[in-house]
Amino acid sequence: MHSFGYRANALLTFSVIILALMCAMASLSDNLNTPNPSAQIQVLNINWFQKQPHGNDEVSLTMNITADLQSLFTWNTKQVFVFLAAEYPTSKNALNQISLWDAIIPAKEQAKFWIQTANKYRFVDQGSNLRGKEFNFTLHWHVMPKTGKMFADKLVMSGYRLPQEYRRRT
Repeated sequence: MHSFGYRANALLTFSVIILALMCAMASLSDNLNTPNPSAQIQVLNINWFQKQPHGNDEVSLTMNITADLQSLFTWNTKQVFVFLAAEYPTSKNALNQISLWDAIIPAKEQAKFWIQTANKYRFVDQGSNLRGKEFNFTLHWHVMPKTGKMFADKLVMSGYRLPQEYRRRT
């Protein structure tokens, strides 16, 4: 007869193999989900647009962010990290990306939202490249699963432009 240690080892090995197979099946089942998130950004006000003393441009915006990210959630989703970035090209860089707002969405019920907010992080360009600049808002998301690999994607919204003239703080 086999010893107690041998039987415990066999049971533990069998349990770990079953757990690994269940995690793999959970991860693979996420590939069957085809999300269709939607978002809309509306700039309500440019609070200020100024040149800083050391020559950089800085902008403060008030905006409405409307999004429906519920389709990103499956039974394997732990949470979704979402952030809004302003993206634009300059002569030095093909892509400048500035994070303006972010949030962690822990549940599907909270994934459909509307908020009015000023940019959470400073919108600063190194240099004076922002006057009259066209830019895109890009909503990025990272789906963090309970098991398996992380999934990331984005939604680009174009057609935004900053003014030609600076505006002081009010």
